Amino acid sequence: MYLKKIVVAVALLGLVIMAGFAWYVYNAVFIPNTAFNNTEAHIYIPSNASFSEVLEEVAPLLEDIDSFEAVAKRKGYSTNIRPGHYIIKKGMNNNDLVNTLRSTNVPIQVKFNNQERLEDLAGHISRQIEADSASLIQTMRESKFLSSNGFSEATALAMYIPNTYEFYWNSSAETFRDKMKTEYNRFWNETRINKANALNLTKVQVMSLASIVQKETAKTDERPRVAGVYINRLKKGMLLQADPTVIYAKKKAENDFDQVIKRVLYKDLELDSPYNTYKFTGVPPGPIAMPDITSIDGVLNYEDHDYLYFVANVTNFGYHKFAKTLAQHNRNKAEYVRWVNANGINR
Repeated sequence: MYLKKIVVAVALLGLVIMAGFAWYVYNAVFIPNTAFNNTEAHIYIPSNASFSEVLEEVAPLLEDIDSFEAVAKRKGYSTNIRPGHYIIKKGMNNNDLVNTLRSTNVPIQVKFNNQERLEDLAGHISRQIEADSASLIQTMRESKFLSSNGFSEATALAMYIPNTYEFYWNSSAETFRDKMKTEYNRFWNETRINKANALNLTKVQVMSLASIVQKETAKTDERPRVAGVYINRLKKGMLLQADPTVIYAKKKAENDFDQVIKRVLYKDLELDSPYNTYKFTGVPPGPIAMPDITSIDGVLNYEDHDYLYFVANVTNFGYHKFAKTLAQHNRNKAEYVRWVNANGINR
């Protein structure tokens, strides 16, 4: 009888221990373990991150970091860290958290607009993906890549078309660059290539001309008309005489792209630079900025007209007054100069 009681007691104790263990496992694995109030939180795990670095990253988002660590080790995640961008939902348990961090790297939307130089683009992109600006600029300027794809350092900016693109956050600089080349090839479809050929311009020349149009007007509906002026000048063998190219030439010569130049002076027109379209005929050797799609298509689908000149319209700001003759243009220009002087714009 005494032995029977011992057996029963041991059995009951075992059940209690098993129940306690089961309760512990249940709490560790299946009880919600998030500590944030939003519906979701974003986690960024760098390449080559250690498990301790992951714990440091997720700790502020969890109620119990110890139980998460135990489950992560049990499921083998601690020795198989996956870099990337992960989204965890409010109320997730440790099992869900670990499964998410090891299998659901979520792409991000990378956006860039009209950057003026590769350096500006690299800095902008480095704030969105893991690759830093130094590796990005080095990769963008890689001579072997540029030459094998028909670019030079002067024309490299033409390959990057402003838009929104999907990337994994942990993309390398090479991955970013190579995808941009793929997107460039996709953008330049047969229709656009045929239109460029009809203008007797290369793709890069279209991009360079579009960059001038981009700088000349922020009004997308005016861009085909502005482009038409430059196409007319090219056809007649005239100088483009585009002020934005002079501004770019000055910035480049002085290695100061932070300066703000609102007014081009006569002395600036004498700058000895291939980007100075007051001195050199044809399209500049490369883009003076990154044109967006409306500017590129504005060139390819330019407005067919007889205008050869334009100047800022001081009665309809943002737009321009167009002229077919130099006499008409000089009258429009005189109105603009009076307004500039009246408003004290000296530079």
